[in-house]
Amino acid sequence: MNNQPNFTEKKFIIIIVFVTSLFMLWGIAHSMSDVLNKHFQNVLNVSKSQSGLIQLSVFGAYFIMSIPAGIFMKRFGYKMGVLLGLSLFATGTFLFIPAANAESFDFFRIALFILGCGMATLETVAHPFVASLGDQRTSDQRINFAQSFNAVGTIIGPLLGSYFLLHATDVGNNILNSLDSVKNLYMYIGLFIVFVAVCFAFIKVPNLTDPHATTAETTQEALSNSHQQKKKLIQHRHFVAAAVAQFFNVAAQAGTWAYFINYGVEVMGFSDAKAANFMVLFMVFMAAGRFVGTYLMKFIAPNKLLATFALGSIISCIIVAQGAGWISYGALFMINFFFSIMFPTIFSLGLKDLGKQTQQASSFISMGVVGGAFFPLAMGLIANHDVALAYYLPIICYAVIFLFGAKLYKVKTN
Repeated sequence: MNNQPNFTEKKFIIIIVFVTSLFMLWGIAHSMSDVLNKHFQNVLNVSKSQSGLIQLSVFGAYFIMSIPAGIFMKRFGYKMGVLLGLSLFATGTFLFIPAANAESFDFFRIALFILGCGMATLETVAHPFVASLGDQRTSDQRINFAQSFNAVGTIIGPLLGSYFLLHATDVGNNILNSLDSVKNLYMYIGLFIVFVAVCFAFIKVPNLTDPHATTAETTQEALSNSHQQKKKLIQHRHFVAAAVAQFFNVAAQAGTWAYFINYGVEVMGFSDAKAANFMVLFMVFMAAGRFVGTYLMKFIAPNKLLATFALGSIISCIIVAQGAGWISYGALFMINFFFSIMFPTIFSLGLKDLGKQTQQASSFISMGVVGGAFFPLAMGLIANHDVALAYYLPIICYAVIFLFGAKLYKVKTN
């Protein structure tokens, strides 16, 4: 008998294609916001620390929206949760039109907040959605596979940003024309999101049994300790540790991405557009890490791989902070390679054996993304003086992730 669980089932193939496309969409939006950092520094004359308010707007939306999104998902199901997320996502992109017309940084931040609410809803729904499309034993592989296409989206984002935004600034266009490029780009993205939403509305999603819940209930029935059945969510220590680790994980990611272009300009001497083009390669490294990580998880326990990659990130941050030309720049690329598996792996490990509390747990782990709202501000204060030294700060974050992968991931049964 073959006991090897399948990646998924044939009846879920079309659904997985659509849900995976969602991961790509918010990957585009996230990496585009990092290009906006530099663009608004140029066009609206904001400082590095002020441009960090872009990440505050996007990631702050996760803190506000994750729990309501989880409640909505639990009440109306995965499909309606996806449609709500896409609706908010599209609304945020269309608000870039009046924001550009008003030439207002604060208006752009409002648009980014609405867009962030859409992304928060999609992330809250999509992770348990993907996990439910097959056996729990392959949920780590499915989530990492879907996140691999999120990495593809982060490659597309800088390409679009470099061509439509920073290139427009480099060739000397005035402020109004530069903001028109922002307006047009986000309008087309919004129209594409509407198209995806309409297509998804016609997809039939069957009633799904969450494999986390099924496995957890089977395990609990085999246990004589009834206390395990009555544990509150906060009493699951691996879940609490995952939420904390996710906070620091996204904090490190947001700061690293936000000042990547500044590092290329100030340390390497590149133009804005050339630095943004290198950001495409930067995201290719993350995509490669996701695919490599998904493959390695067939042979290496996810928590062990997570701890190893966190250690690699710590070493890379130390090298980047030296500002030693191409050696440090290469280490900056390796940070993104090692970062690749962290978000989905922390998410999946945190949802293990939570039974009917899985969807609620997904909301709280998604709230951990709020770490990305504050860390770019802290890094920006240092980057105002020396962008290379700012990369010492993420070491704190990766140390927390290392501890989670090495020890704190364990599911306690009593």
